[in-house]
Amino acid sequence: MSALGLAVASVRSRPSAFVGSFVALLFGAVVTIACGALLQTGLTASLPPVKYAGAPVVVAARASAEVTLPVPGEGPETTRVTLPERARVDLALAERIATLPGVAAAVPELSFPVTTPDGPSTVGALADRSPAPGGLLAGADTPYRSGDRLTVTTPTGERTYRVLGTLPDRTGLWLDPAEAARAAGHPGRVDAVTVQPKPGVPTAELASQVRTVAGPAEVLTGDDRTTAEQPRLTDTRELLTALGGSFGGITAMTAVFVVLGTVALATGQRSREFALLRAVGATPGQIRRTVATEAALLAPLAGALAVLPGFALARCWFGQMTDRGMVAEGVRLSTGPIPVLAAVGAGLLSALFGGWLAARRPAKLRPGLALSESAAERPRLGTVRLLFGLLALAGGVALAGVAAHLGGADAANTALGVVMCLLLAVGLLGPLLARISASVLGWPLRLRGAAASLAADNTRANARRLASAITPIVMVTAFCGTLLFLQSTLTHAAGDQARRGLVADHVVSSTGAGLSPELASRAAALPGVGAAVGVLDTAVAFRAGDTPATATALGLSGDPASYAKVLDLGLRSGDLAGLARPGTVALATSVAEELGVTVGQQASLWLGDGTPVTPTVVATYERGLGLGEAVLPRTDLAAHVTTGYDARLLVRAADGADRAAVARELTGLGAVTVTDAAEHGAQADRDREASGWANTVMAAVLGGFAAVAAANTLVMTVLDRRRELGLLRLAGSTRRQVRGMLRWESLLVASSGLLLGGTIAWITLLPIARGLTGGSPHVPATLALPLAAAVILLALTATALPGRALLRSARRG
Repeated sequence: MSALGLAVASVRSRPSAFVGSFVALLFGAVVTIACGALLQTGLTASLPPVKYAGAPVVVAARASAEVTLPVPGEGPETTRVTLPERARVDLALAERIATLPGVAAAVPELSFPVTTPDGPSTVGALADRSPAPGGLLAGADTPYRSGDRLTVTTPTGERTYRVLGTLPDRTGLWLDPAEAARAAGHPGRVDAVTVQPKPGVPTAELASQVRTVAGPAEVLTGDDRTTAEQPRLTDTRELLTALGGSFGGITAMTAVFVVLGTVALATGQRSREFALLRAVGATPGQIRRTVATEAALLAPLAGALAVLPGFALARCWFGQMTDRGMVAEGVRLSTGPIPVLAAVGAGLLSALFGGWLAARRPAKLRPGLALSESAAERPRLGTVRLLFGLLALAGGVALAGVAAHLGGADAANTALGVVMCLLLAVGLLGPLLARISASVLGWPLRLRGAAASLAADNTRANARRLASAITPIVMVTAFCGTLLFLQSTLTHAAGDQARRGLVADHVVSSTGAGLSPELASRAAALPGVGAAVGVLDTAVAFRAGDTPATATALGLSGDPASYAKVLDLGLRSGDLAGLARPGTVALATSVAEELGVTVGQQASLWLGDGTPVTPTVVATYERGLGLGEAVLPRTDLAAHVTTGYDARLLVRAADGADRAAVARELTGLGAVTVTDAAEHGAQADRDREASGWANTVMAAVLGGFAAVAAANTLVMTVLDRRRELGLLRLAGSTRRQVRGMLRWESLLVASSGLLLGGTIAWITLLPIARGLTGGSPHVPATLALPLAAAVILLALTATALPGRALLRSARRG
């Protein structure tokens, strides 16, 4: 009979033997398709321009900055870092472009949010009908008419204009380009320049002419114009590409790992069948080709059935990201054939390789001794497997040791390597580890009666079967533990630092476009106020060793002598009073160590819009994770952010002042809300938990996939024990004793998996936690206990249900 005939006959005669492999392939394909869809969307995401649809060429600043990094053995290499704020171009560039021979018009474009007495609005730059100085034009959606005087809160403070007319074809408020740039806080700079051609000038020729004067700015045509209109489109592409790629890579490796183990287990359980084939004359090549053909039959079918749930899972993730504002408006999920082909291919290769590994031993058995050799479990691990297992274990321990001496970000980057090396070691050394676990954890079981003692002896004698059941539970615990407890560690440390560091009595936030920078001085003049400090949120980029990195940054306004009254940064060296001078910075110790600078030295940074600066370090502090990793004078940052509004105003009441009365005074400042430090900290904790969505989703998917694999494996191992359980019943064991033995075995499996998985998670988390927080991992009981309970319940259920089914069938037989 051909290999195809043997494979088809095996699937038809023993479909239950292939259910486990099929389930593993199916779930692996579902997750791979979902991640592939996100990756494909990130690579292909595009939107047609709307605002700039009428301009064939748009000139805008690049959304990334060049960073030169040293590459060992190759010299310096230039890479680009995405900017956290919007970069802009010179207003004068529009004048230079307008002089080109093919240009009919070059119009500067600029818009920013403002707050009017009637609520939030926007201000735009109007070049073709520029208002006179001191005046503005009102759009059709506003209630203002010619002659009205209007006070507008802008990023540079409150400004009063006279309404000179209305624009029935526009919305919002409109200023002269130069005045709009000044009001926005970046005089002489605009968001973009739109270019119109003269009649008969094609777009390609126009773009070529514009490039001759554009300098470092980008000249955009076609759908690329949308990146100037919606800067978040670039962020969306990078987010989806990074999430789909990294998440997909991890899940793909997990799926391969699970499929390999499941297919190998299913093939190993048929060792007697293969031995019989060898005894009747089947060649080793026929055995191997039969296993390969079985995989070829299962993987495409699993991939086909995974298409709908895979894309449904992708839509669920994409919808959640859209609801959280993580995806630019208008981007749609891409559902093409490439993720499906990748899922089928990965599943097929995994099944083929797993079956080939498992079929090697039965294929090599001598025909005359095949049946006798297949009846007994191999007494020890093979030399090659033992060697590679020890190498994987050594690699994981070595990576963990290296991570312990790295900074937080670099230590976090090694986490996946540590987890995968240690999981590979568990997979290869599984029988040895299972035998050790059975000996250590099985010893107290022998004191618990006949069923428990039988379970202990059974698991020790069948270490390979125990290893097959333990490995997926280790995966559940290691993956979920690492991801969930990493997030809980960061959230706990950041929340603790924020609570200790925020010593202000009141936190003022805006209900409009933002807080005016003038608000701090107005608040400081209120009765009962001892200190008022405005906080501008942004980020800076820097070179951390041989990789680019970003750090959260604060721009503080007001007297530096007041900073300590509202913020306790946990100073380690220097003095925040030095921030009174421009060109200075205070750095969190983690960032200062990454940069290799101390107080008095200059730090090489890139501001949010990509402007390179070298401020002098005046202080270092400990509480960067919860408060901000860099502190600069607000005046140094205001012109380099997307909108120059303060995010919040920190207020400390004067000694002896009535805090409630101060809060009432603060509410009279305008469209603001006033909370105390505790309430603000609670909201910040909720925001941090929401920002950990990716880790939570990854933990849920990987943990769910590993849990399905664990249940699948446990069911397969129990169903394969039909003869063993029947023999126990014939020997006089009661059904209750057999069920008790299975329960104790499942508890031993769950305990072993939890112990090994927890150890892997702890080894992975310890250097990351020390690098990022300076302490040990935070493992809250509210996460740890449900995780352990879920693993134990999973093991008990996946063992009890098939065990009962076998006992019922044995009774009927």
